[in-house]
Amino acid sequence: MGYVYLGLAILAEVIATSALKFSDGFTRLVPSLVVVIGYAAAFYCLALVLRTIPIGVAYAIWAGMGIVLIALIGILVFGQVPDWPAVIGMGLILAGVLVINLFSRTAGH
Repeated sequence: MGYVYLGLAILAEVIATSALKFSDGFTRLVPSLVVVIGYAAAFYCLALVLRTIPIGVAYAIWAGMGIVLIALIGILVFGQVPDWPAVIGMGLILAGVLVINLFSRTAGH
């Protein structure tokens, strides 16, 4: 169940971060509320994750996947295309998440 909560935490964080861009510095009410509710949900789910998955592993996956997904949203929604060094760096982050999940004994399998 830990990985389900981790997926929900990542999804909530990505939604909240995307809404942060739309909130225009917290000057728009609805996107600002989405930010607050989204981050609250993300941290609540992350707290539930920590019951079954070690904190270092959970945070690495949460942060890594969040970076990659936000970068994709930046490309698709905001037209913010990263340069090659950024793409390579995000690829390395994704590779690290895969290594943790596939080969680490601390990943809570």
